[in-house]
Amino acid sequence: MRLKRKIQFALKKADYPVIIKELFYILAGITSASFGLKSFLLPNHFLDGGVMGISLLLNIKTGYALGALVVMVNIPFVLLGSQQISKMFAFKTILAISGLALMLSFDFYPIITSDKLLIAVFGGFFLGAGIGLAIRGGAVIDGTEVLALFISKKISLSVGDIILLFNIMIFSVAAWVINIETALYAVLTYLAASKTVDYIIHGIEEYIGVTIISSKNEEIRQAIIKILGRAVTIYKGERGYIKNLSLKERELNIVFTVVTRLEVTKLRNLVKSLDKQAFIVMNTVDDTYGGMVKQRPLNA
Repeated sequence: MRLKRKIQFALKKADYPVIIKELFYILAGITSASFGLKSFLLPNHFLDGGVMGISLLLNIKTGYALGALVVMVNIPFVLLGSQQISKMFAFKTILAISGLALMLSFDFYPIITSDKLLIAVFGGFFLGAGIGLAIRGGAVIDGTEVLALFISKKISLSVGDIILLFNIMIFSVAAWVINIETALYAVLTYLAASKTVDYIIHGIEEYIGVTIISSKNEEIRQAIIKILGRAVTIYKGERGYIKNLSLKERELNIVFTVVTRLEVTKLRNLVKSLDKQAFIVMNTVDDTYGGMVKQRPLNA
């Protein structure tokens, strides 16, 4: 019982910094998205993809307030999210969407430009940054991903494929209801937003898991620790290609480490300097927690 109480106390104590961090991300996301909408997209009747695209399309055709439309269109996705993900996710999403609707009701944002290319690129950038920051805070201000996640469990398509098909339908409707030029600029806005979302979520320090198979695994292990300042994990493996070896001769230590994308070249050159015959496998890692990945390299 004492151990259980200590764990519960530690979890409650650790929750406060996490909650503050998530609220900061959500507030920053709301601010960025509302700036992109009010200063770029809305004054020039531009569209985006996803649920936001539907809301913008309805705003252009009906004249209803965008804030109210954003809330109304997202309600089914919030309810779906509470069932598919968690009630806490749904609660934070309600706060994020309500905050965005509130910000969209103000008119203190300046109109930055009337150049269509700049509107599409930078409007998409700020909107995408807002969506990405909200996701990092554990919420969404666009429910497309929730719908795609739900549908992907029912059919064989991936989440990315479903989102793409969903947006193709929105852009097709925009081309028919408004005009083709608006739909084409909407595609450009969507591309800018989606790339920004990826960057915000994964960041420039995208993590790469590196598996190194080499007979000089001990030298490589020490070099990674001492030169790169990274932790390593050693797997016990066996050579499978070379024939006529005893079990002991086939045994081999496999080195695994996680580095940022910016350090991949340095790691590869380091390994090759120790063993030109080393076999290296790299995989993208969405995120990491703990360990020495986020510490600065010793000789950087």
